[in-house]
Amino acid sequence: MSDLTKLTLKAAVDGLKAKAFSSEEITRAFVSNIEAANPTLNAYVVTTPDKAIEMAKASDARINAGTAGPLEGAPLGIKDLFCTEGVQTTAASNMLRGFIPPYESTVTANLWRDGAVMLGKLNMDEFAMGSANETSAFGPVKNPWKSKNSNADLTPGGSSGGSASAVAADLCLAATASDTGGSIRQPAAFTGTVGIKPTYGRASRYGMVAFASSLDQAGPITKTVEDAALMLQSMCSFDVKDSTSLDIPTPDWTASVGQSVKGLRIGVPSEYVVDGMPAEIQALWDQGVAWLRDAGCEIVPISLPHTKYALPTYYIVAPAEASSNLARYDGMRFGHRAENARSLTDLYETSRAEGFGKEVQRRLTIGAYVLSAGFYDAYYVKALKVRRRIAEDFDNVWDQVDAILTPSTPSAAFALGDKQIDPVTMYLNDVFTVTANLAGLPGISVPAGVDSNGLPLGLQVIGKALDEATVFQVGAALEKAAGGVGKAERWW
Repeated sequence: MSDLTKLTLKAAVDGLKAKAFSSEEITRAFVSNIEAANPTLNAYVVTTPDKAIEMAKASDARINAGTAGPLEGAPLGIKDLFCTEGVQTTAASNMLRGFIPPYESTVTANLWRDGAVMLGKLNMDEFAMGSANETSAFGPVKNPWKSKNSNADLTPGGSSGGSASAVAADLCLAATASDTGGSIRQPAAFTGTVGIKPTYGRASRYGMVAFASSLDQAGPITKTVEDAALMLQSMCSFDVKDSTSLDIPTPDWTASVGQSVKGLRIGVPSEYVVDGMPAEIQALWDQGVAWLRDAGCEIVPISLPHTKYALPTYYIVAPAEASSNLARYDGMRFGHRAENARSLTDLYETSRAEGFGKEVQRRLTIGAYVLSAGFYDAYYVKALKVRRRIAEDFDNVWDQVDAILTPSTPSAAFALGDKQIDPVTMYLNDVFTVTANLAGLPGISVPAGVDSNGLPLGLQVIGKALDEATVFQVGAALEKAAGGVGKAERWW
């Protein structure tokens, strides 16, 4: 394994600009790592080594010419949710297997504009529906971490499990990801990496395969908070092709990393103490509070009273939007088309049954049910009203606090297959993260410790809308206090 692949994104970009090594050199090192590790980890569903080398050579030419972009020559992994021109994009579903987009998502176009290099497409839960990366049509992704007391394969979290696993295993410098209910922050917590979901509308959704349009938001998974700031700056932009895109400038978030947090008011919500939460999660949360207090922050107890309704609200709103977004995949207009259908209705039914996996089918059924004539007011309309109350809870505390500290997940990574039997148990993995999506707020997960089995745990910082700067500022302070959680030992 080349030491180049162990670099942070920031260190790699600086080294490339200083010509300490070439983009082709570091790209070939990552290609070698992927060839060795991916058969075991299953993080990539498509690799593009030839394209990567070609892009790397072009980056080296720009570096030599003095026209390097902010991410010039940096090899990245791209979640299979982002359309990439000329490279298969499937959202890890048989419904889209073989689809080669003739266009580029805005997020990835921004990365290529800034000089990044594409190593391939990363595995994920099918259509981003899942919390363990076990619903992928390409099979589950394995977490590069192992428990001290078991040799069982662990989940990297979901839906961005491929992105998290690849970053943790040094199979890319950083990766794009997406977050609908915690799908960036939960995998980051499970793999000892950093993951941020920006304010809704910061990053364009154009060219992202849609799950729930009012919740989906792109963001990065990286090795450090500084890397996350650097990556997010390139990913975000105003986009006329996305009606929900915010027409605002993208700040220099890297300037916030390392700034003193003295005097900041940090909220600690009582409602995030949930039944059955492991003592280790509470201890980590308490430690995070102590770190920030020692750094000069004022700790403020707060109440977010509608938090207990967040999960049921999310699992009404998200499936409802999914049932609408995925209606286009009917075997006629888009997606897999069944053979030998006996009628038009049979074609629709068989194509969708063959193309969608069980979890997607489950959520589409729930979505169709809550939008049906007899239940629209009872479920969907009521969920929208509760969602507004959840957002108001946050609005009501921002005059008291500058950011909010919570755990990222209710547990460390669990063994693959452990929670497949009971979907509700799986859905509970999102208990700490869905509120930020429902309210459209930025949230970051930072690795802050390990449990008794040596597995990473994360702390989450939630900020005001459009105040990613404070989120990065507090996240970096936690990262510094934690001193890192180490790396997964190479077992693959």
